[in-house]
Amino acid sequence: MVDHTERTMKFQAKETEIVEVSQVLKEVFQALRESDYDPIDQLVGYLISGDPAYITSQKNARVLICRLERDLILEELVRKYLEREEL
Repeated sequence: MVDHTERTMKFQAKETEIVEVSQVLKEVFQALRESDYDPIDQLVGYLISGDPAYITSQKNARVLICRLERDLILEELVRKYLEREEL
């Protein structure tokens, strides 16, 4: 049996995926806000659990976010945060 815990995997998102993630997050955020949910709490719940019930179906937000892999969403969030912090 091969032990993969000692290797570091490399992940690279495509530019088109990054643009799509940003747009979907903006649309989902707005739909959650318009539905009187706390968008941050709801998105965190979705990202941790993978349960789409955290995302409103208003404005097709649930369908939009389910089209994306959660790891791509997390990558975009980390990228934007670190760019903002200028580490």
